[in-house]
Amino acid sequence: MTNNQIQIVKKTWSIVAKLDPSVAGTLFYTRLFAGSPEIKSMFKKPIQEQSAKLISMINYAVSKLDRPATMLKDVAKLARRHVEYGVQPGHYLLVGNALIWTLAQALDEHWTEETRMAWASCYTLLSNTMIEAAYRNLSSEAA
Repeated sequence: MTNNQIQIVKKTWSIVAKLDPSVAGTLFYTRLFAGSPEIKSMFKKPIQEQSAKLISMINYAVSKLDRPATMLKDVAKLARRHVEYGVQPGHYLLVGNALIWTLAQALDEHWTEETRMAWASCYTLLSNTMIEAAYRNLSSEAA
């Protein structure tokens, strides 16, 4: 990510973070499950609780974007836990699409092409890190 993209993500996230977590979370999970109802069974906790966890993780990641080393290690640990829930590499694309859509809804007039590109870059960094951490060892063990 470029420094400009990091600043865009931080600035726009500060707008979204002011919303009630259940608002953004409900938008996100409604969109995610509408497009991929088969993954709903992976989520055992109530949506409000799951939404709070989602917002908390995004808060953490965004706050550390300009110092990514520790954050990416923590994200990698999170990814390994996600494997236990049944998350597959292809699910990251579904989550990314739902996240970008949710951000566009929440940011409304603050959503621009530059903002979309910054968030796409951010999510790509996070999801690639998670996929690599979660599945690198699994694929080498299967070989």
